[in-house]
Amino acid sequence: MGGWIAVLTTAAVIGTSLTAYAAYYDIYGNIEQQNIDTDSFGDRPNRVEGAMNIMVIGSDVRTGENADYGEAEGQRPDTLIVAHISPNNGRATLVNLPRDLIVDLPACEGQGDTAGMAAQRGMINSPLSLGGVQCQWKAVESVTGIRIDHFVSVDFTGFKGIVDSIGGVRMCIPDPIDDEDAKLHLDAGEQTLDGEESLGYMRSRYGQGDGSDVSRIKRQQEFLGAMLNQVMQGEILNRPSNITGFLSSVTETMTTDDELTLDVMSDIAIAMREVDLGNINFVTTPNGQAPENENRLALTQPQASQLFEAIAKDQSLTGDDDGGDGGGGDGDGDEEQQEQVAPGDVSVEVLNGEGTPGLAEQVGQWLTTEGFQVANTGNPVQIPAQTTIYYGSGKKAHAQALADEAVNATVVENTSLGDTVQLVLAQDWDGFTSTAGSGGGSSPGGVDGTTAEESKQQCS
Repeated sequence: MGGWIAVLTTAAVIGTSLTAYAAYYDIYGNIEQQNIDTDSFGDRPNRVEGAMNIMVIGSDVRTGENADYGEAEGQRPDTLIVAHISPNNGRATLVNLPRDLIVDLPACEGQGDTAGMAAQRGMINSPLSLGGVQCQWKAVESVTGIRIDHFVSVDFTGFKGIVDSIGGVRMCIPDPIDDEDAKLHLDAGEQTLDGEESLGYMRSRYGQGDGSDVSRIKRQQEFLGAMLNQVMQGEILNRPSNITGFLSSVTETMTTDDELTLDVMSDIAIAMREVDLGNINFVTTPNGQAPENENRLALTQPQASQLFEAIAKDQSLTGDDDGGDGGGGDGDGDEEQQEQVAPGDVSVEVLNGEGTPGLAEQVGQWLTTEGFQVANTGNPVQIPAQTTIYYGSGKKAHAQALADEAVNATVVENTSLGDTVQLVLAQDWDGFTSTAGSGGGSSPGGVDGTTAEESKQQCS
């Protein structure tokens, strides 16, 4: 559940006040802390001076006050995020690791009353229940190659309290939601969600969109952006009593490692103070259908490794381009003004000539989440030399709307086509463009993301 990152980001953004009021030292004492034996991990990824990586866990533990949300054995991350804070680049990047990811997990020793686990291939969120936070920490480092410095965890009840402490979150709900599993029933329109409704919105999966964890993550990222915008532009920062109430709600339900001290929290807050909302980036790890299980996900390579490497080396995700035309031109020199076409008006067939199994389905899923109408996926009869979008008579603007979302795609007319345009992926396919900061650059190919600034919620 991506909403848990508010525990870190929102608190960090306003947390410069931690050192301003002596009462905050008492608030800090509310936090439950665990010792993590990182020395037992063996070789670990290198640390980059001046940057920090925090593993954020939204725990779905169903005991105590969380028992109302059904039964589940042990605890697993309902959401798992790596929060990369980069003062050197003046930005923060929040990388969602979908819980349905199947990855190679390392062996690890158990913590507390957990047994630990042998090396295996399994879901990215399973080490928490098998070996505790220590196993989850080691697994994330092993899978991503990113050195984790700290962890933060909050459960369902804690998240509700955080939302209620800021007076709810204003959201635009495009369609009515009726999801009994998530205990969520909302009318369409702009409205303020309280803690219970916000938790349901973040948990809701099959009651919205295509029911996938990836589309749910996208909605969660939008919620977080709305929450951060509200905190930064609302009354919380203006009054010490408001800040105290918010931080009390956060710390009463937070678990961290014992090296995440008050001084470290203050350092994070000072760093975050310099980060503009337009430079708080939410990205999802590139993924596609797992070969061994159609209901699970696998990392899409090389895009996932490129993203992880950029985070591990504290490199900017934005490219050197000026944020201009994200897609390819049509090569015919036609400079006349083109009509603007909304994604919902574009019907597209995705054909995979790149060779990676399942890539057409993955691309189709991403296009669906962006509002395009995916008519079909499959393989092409002929593979062009470069990724190409073919269009029929009168559909040039439709093809260009799709090309604007692609890192590299040439637009070519094919008079034999009807209303549906064809996206044929070739060997040079490099994913979709994604604004990853106020500079308007591109994320690594295949990385889907947004910024807190872009997530301002207002119904049209």
